[in-house]
This record gives sequence, structure tokens and C-alpha cells, in this order.
Amino acid sequence: MSTSLAAHLPEIRQVAAIAAKEFRDRIRNRWVLAVAVVFTVFSLAIAYLGGAQQGAVGLRSAEATIASLVSLVIYLIPLISLLLGFDAVVGERERGSLDLLLALPITRGELLLGKYLGLAAALTLSTLAGFALVAVQMGRQLGANGLYHYLGFMASSVLLGLAFLSLAVMLSVFARDRTRASGLAISLWFLFVLVFDLLLLGLLVLGGARLGALGAEAFPYLLLLNPADVFRILNVFSLEDLRTLYGLGSIVPPALANPWLMGSAMLGWIVAPLAVASWRFR
Repeated sequence: MSTSLAAHLPEIRQVAAIAAKEFRDRIRNRWVLAVAVVFTVFSLAIAYLGGAQQGAVGLRSAEATIASLVSLVIYLIPLISLLLGFDAVVGERERGSLDLLLALPITRGELLLGKYLGLAAALTLSTLAGFALVAVQMGRQLGANGLYHYLGFMASSVLLGLAFLSLAVMLSVFARDRTRASGLAISLWFLFVLVFDLLLLGLLVLGGARLGALGAEAFPYLLLLNPADVFRILNVFSLEDLRTLYGLGSIVPPALANPWLMGSAMLGWIVAPLAVASWRFR
């Protein structure tokens, strides 16, 4: 085992060097700070004012806070992730630096992995920093149990960001220029965040009678084709009190309430686009 690790040590160091450079670039241009501030402001505002329509202000419970923040995460994190990674490869190609990087003793796969890990580190740091202040307040007011559920929500938010970052890197490999890559990234955001659920709802309403019992039972599993829906189900169904707060609960079977299944689906959304990007980039 030690011999095998030593044999791969140069490759690991090269990937780590690319990742560290990518991360430093994001720190240097204050991207991490900007995103962290945005998350902090929005998460605090939504967490404390989410129940204002019911006449309650402040942290009420972990469940209520998570319910208030789910929509923020679904709209904001995918957009930030796609904008962060859409030019990871095509941007280097347009600047003429890609050939210079490939002239170094590093493979295309190592370069792609290193850039993804550096971007993923920047995205993870900004996301966790943005939600940290709410976590501190929750730990003080609601105790360890409330903090435990909120930390799970933070972890799933990071996974959602990493999934969309994988999609962004894949687009960056396929796109011919930054303009097309940015257009594809925005289109992907519209598809997964705004359009996908509407299409499924329309299919369910218009074709409900034709689907039959078997088709109706299999229909909810189509939600696994959208990482945003996976995130929503993972958080809604992981807490008992949240299952009745969403209309989603009327069509999602109890089998999808398994956090391990949803977590595996999210990991699949991280790995699969990266695998496609690696295949295309080679």
C-alpha cells in the first residue's frame, strides 16, 4: 500500500499544486469573501424573518429555519456554482494559457481534477462561512440538537454546490468559447431551478390518466434527475416536521425519504459530470 501511494505521490502533488493555485486566485480576487458576505446577509435575514408572516421573528426551530433557507439555497448556490466554473477550461483556452499548462509535466486529467478541487474548495469555504453565523446563533438558542440538523443542511448545501460546479466544468470542456459557455450555464440554471419541476408537474397533470398505477409510482423517481430536487427532498424528508410543509410531500414516496439514497444521488451528480468532462477533455 505504501509503495503504491509513493508511486502516485508525484501525480497527487501536481493535482494539489493546480488546486492550490486555483484556490489562491479566488481568494486574491475576493470572490470567496463576496459570496460569503452575500450568504451571510441573506441567511440571517431569511432565518430571522422567515416567520414574519405568522407574526414570529427570530430563530424558531431548526426545522423552520431550514424550511426558510431551502429556497435561498436552491436559487442562489446553483447560480453561483455555474458562474464560478463555466470558464474553468474554456477561459484558459481563450487566454492561451491552456497550452502552457499542458506543456508542464501534468496530464489533462490531473489538470481538470486540480482546477475542480481548487474551485470546490473556494465554493465550500464561501458557503460554510456564509452560513456559519446562523449556525452559531442556532447553537446558542436551540442547543446541540438544532445545531446538528442545521449542520446537515449546510453539508447538503455544499454537495448541491459541488454538483452544479461539476456541471459547470463539464460545460466548460464542451464549449467553444466563454460566451457560449456562459449562455449554456445560465440555460442550465433555468432548466434545473425553474423549468424542470414545471415540466414534471405538467406531465403529471396532463398524462396522469395515461401513466397508470405503475407509471404513477415510478414518476416521482424522475426527481432524481434534478440535483436541486434531490437537495429539496433530502432536507424536507430528513426532518419529520417539514414533510407537511411542502406540496412535494404529496407525490414523493416514503422510499425517497432515505437520506443515504439522496446522498448517493447527490454524489452521483458530482461524479458523473466530472467523468464526462474528463472523457471529453482527453
